[in-house]
Formats: sequence, structure tokens, C-alpha cells
Amino acid sequence: MLYQMDVAGVTAEQAIATFWSSFEIDVEGASFANDLVRGVGAHRDAIDEIIRGASQNWRLERMARVDRNVLRLGVFELVHLPDVPRRVTINEMIEIGKRFGTGDTSSFVNGVLDRIANDVGKA
Repeated sequence: MLYQMDVAGVTAEQAIATFWSSFEIDVEGASFANDLVRGVGAHRDAIDEIIRGASQNWRLERMARVDRNVLRLGVFELVHLPDVPRRVTINEMIEIGKRFGTGDTSSFVNGVLDRIANDVGKA
């Protein structure tokens, strides 16, 4: 959904509607996924600034779309979901990066999110 928002410029609500019209809905999982997408959408400008500050030598606009959106999701969790441990967020984003990104995605995501987690004081 985040990728669709990035590529097509649709809103979170449009991306959610399109995504779930194409897939079977797991009510528990859908609710959490929707909350994440809405959260990233609502805070995207601030999230992007955090990423820009932590990703030295990498302009956000030049990052691979998968990498950029995995980072957005990870930053949202680190900053706005205090109940999710730092390690869980970073490990989940690494796994998503491995599945959908390139061979370099997981190490790139790990490094940037680790720096951001330190910067925002997430233990």
C-alpha cells in the first residue's frame, strides 16, 4: 500500500481500498496494516525528514522505492508505536527488505533504522 501511495500518488484511504479489494481480508491483520498505512500517510513529511537526516549520502528521492517505503514504515513504528520494541521493528523491516528489495536493501535499512532509533532514543 505504501508503494502504491509512492508510485501513484494516491491517498492512504485509496491505497487501502484498492489493496483490500484485491486480497482476502484477515480482519486482525487488516486493521493493523490499515493503521500503519494511515499513520505513515499522516506523518509522511516528518518521517521523510527523519530519514533524510539519517541517510547521509543518500537522497530520499534517489532511494529505491522499496527501500524508501520500508524505511518510512520502520520510522513510523520507531517514533509512533512505543509498545513495539526497537529490535522487532528493525528485524521486521530487514525481513521485508529481503523479500521485496535488492540484495543491499537489508543492510541499508538496518543501518539507517539503527541510526534513527538511536536518534529518537528508542531503547
